[in-house]
Amino acid sequence: MKGMLPAFSTSCCKLINEWKNLVGSQGSFELDIEPQLQFLSSDVISRAAFGSSYEEGQQIFKLQKEQAVLALEAYHAIYVPGLRFLPTKKNRRRYQIDNEIKAMLREMIQQKEKAMSNGESCGSDLLGLLLQCKEQIDNDLTIEDVIEECKLFYFAGQETTANWLTWTMIVFSMHPDWQEKAREEVLQICGKKSPQLDSINHLKIVSMVLHEVIRLYPPLMGLNRHTLRQNDIGGLRIPAGVDIFLPILLLHHNPEYWGDDVGEFKPERFAEGVSKASKDQLAFYPFGWGPRICLGQSFAIIEAKLALAMILQHFSFELSPSYTHAPYTVITLQPQHGAPIILHQI
Repeated sequence: MKGMLPAFSTSCCKLINEWKNLVGSQGSFELDIEPQLQFLSSDVISRAAFGSSYEEGQQIFKLQKEQAVLALEAYHAIYVPGLRFLPTKKNRRRYQIDNEIKAMLREMIQQKEKAMSNGESCGSDLLGLLLQCKEQIDNDLTIEDVIEECKLFYFAGQETTANWLTWTMIVFSMHPDWQEKAREEVLQICGKKSPQLDSINHLKIVSMVLHEVIRLYPPLMGLNRHTLRQNDIGGLRIPAGVDIFLPILLLHHNPEYWGDDVGEFKPERFAEGVSKASKDQLAFYPFGWGPRICLGQSFAIIEAKLALAMILQHFSFELSPSYTHAPYTVITLQPQHGAPIILHQI
């Protein structure tokens, strides 16, 4: 993670400079930050995970967003056995997208392998590490495995962190007192310099806010698990071969664990850390829990802290009068009508 921090900083600096240009001499500017933060997260993923810029991977992101909409549509449709095998227009498009994404990633992998065979460093990005691992374990990890890992990292790493940052800026705009507290902390610890890993780890208020935002607006409303063997959970015996849905949003908003003010934005819940924020530590699991916890958790947290700290260093912001609060789900929890924010350069 420490080796990936320069890639994070490069992407964040790029966003800050773009916003400064938009604000210009007038001192303020209104824009929808949701696509802006999607671009930021895409650029971070491409640089840190694949060693390329956002422009080189933008087609993959575009296709994956379309695929997510098609997948959700199929999930909510009435189940008809065998329908997914019929060559309907949408089924053909689903297979076409899948083939296009795999072809693009396969080309990226082949270019990386060629560079490695020529004696070039595999680098510290995710793809390089995966290919290095593939060589070390005698090809037990296939190219198809690498492609699937890349697909997941592209979508899960980009979409979730972008939504997390979007909701954080929306909530900060709703609670300017907390926005100012966080800004004072960032300026006190980091000044106007680009934050480093050590300083990021000392941003307590920023961490509290990010935790409370992801409690209220978790990117994923729930997780699916499949039991491989019999399990006993809380006195409930679950046999093997059962699909289980873990309702993240439901537990994050359960007054039994969080109190009667569960629907309120109160970052002080996390003043003593995640373990003491609720009556049961397992009531908070935006990244999952146990052996199947998200491997990208540290990646997402560092990216979110760095981006938020740099934004607070250079801008204050408020909600546009055109903003409508309407969370809805397209795989991840998103603001249905965008996130129009008025930026003020500091």
